[in-house]
Amino acid sequence: MIPFRGQAEIAGRLELAAAKRILLIEAPRQLEAILLAAGAEGQEVRSIEARAIRSVKDTADLILIWQESRVGSRSVFEAAIKRLAPGGRLWVVTALKKVSGPRTPAVHRLEAEDLRKAFEKSGLTCDREARLSAWHVGYRFVYST
Repeated sequence: MIPFRGQAEIAGRLELAAAKRILLIEAPRQLEAILLAAGAEGQEVRSIEARAIRSVKDTADLILIWQESRVGSRSVFEAAIKRLAPGGRLWVVTALKKVSGPRTPAVHRLEAEDLRKAFEKSGLTCDREARLSAWHVGYRFVYST
């Protein structure tokens, strides 16, 4: 069980209300339930496993990728970028380096610098970070103007 922050706090930090189409990739069921409960009427929320991302044909205003490990992250990131709507926001949630709760060993965890390098070629820059649980932090990437 992941010790998530409160529903309103998570929805506010992710700016959930500003998105019409939301794509969750590998999000834990607990987080998915929080986002569904916090969502507004008319929002489309789709949750998929990373291996199913190629089946998604539509774009999304907000994409949240839950990716603790470096293993396999590049292909997921590249596929997610193709599905990000112009002006959209991409959040990548990773495990903090110095906590012992997550499943992924610390040596294999993604860090902020890994993410910045992964998205810089696509023109995405990190402009915000937000704690979603005691063990996880999300980094927001948007197209630089």
